[in-house]
Amino acid sequence: MKMFLLAPTDENVVLFQRSILTAGVDKTTIIWDATTAECKQIFAFHGAPALDVDWQSNLVFASCSTDQCIHVCKLGITEPVKTFRGHTNEVNAIKWDHSGELLASCSDDMTIKIWSLSKENHLHSLAAHSREIYTIKWSPSGSSSATSTYLASASFDSTVRLWDINAGRCVHTLNKHVEPVYSVAFSPDGKYLASGSFDKCVHIWSTQNGSLVNTYRGTGGIFEVCWNFRGDKVGASASDGSVFVLDLRK
Repeated sequence: MKMFLLAPTDENVVLFQRSILTAGVDKTTIIWDATTAECKQIFAFHGAPALDVDWQSNLVFASCSTDQCIHVCKLGITEPVKTFRGHTNEVNAIKWDHSGELLASCSDDMTIKIWSLSKENHLHSLAAHSREIYTIKWSPSGSSSATSTYLASASFDSTVRLWDINAGRCVHTLNKHVEPVYSVAFSPDGKYLASGSFDKCVHIWSTQNGSLVNTYRGTGGIFEVCWNFRGDKVGASASDGSVFVLDLRK
């Protein structure tokens, strides 16, 4: 069985603390015991390969698929507790906000949709990208203003966009990449955003004004970027098999 994604539960979760959630091309999502490698529960609700999963809490998670559906599932329950439909092409990624109240999804239909468990239809449908949207990330908890919550999106149109979710609008378009963008990551304080593209570049942006702060060029297309907990280093992995760490203090 081929699996697309591994999503360990939050280290602060007590129940299912040692569980891993996976999404597979066999159309299933599975809960595994991380200690014994035993299968705890199989969720076979999608009609096509599952592409992403994300925990909302120690009991609830969401999954998305090339079948254009998003299922919200609860451990121990044999049917989805909620199903969201609205995308018109495969759904590539889903992410809960830090409150667990909002779920963001992005799709090959070039839109981002914001969902709530209390609503049947999406709260926002955000359309500005001109090609498929590969991934999305919420700004860190406590880093947004009192009236705004931010979401970053990475697209095959070579741009990164920063969205004000409360207002339902794009506030910055970051357009220095020249190839598809595969990864974005906020710094722990939310002041900066790292992006990685198949153009071999990692860009560091200011989230306050959208300006380009630093650029680093690797030896292969960049598939993933992440920050350390202090916010002074960025790790990146590339298509040539290299992994490198950027020290932003230098």
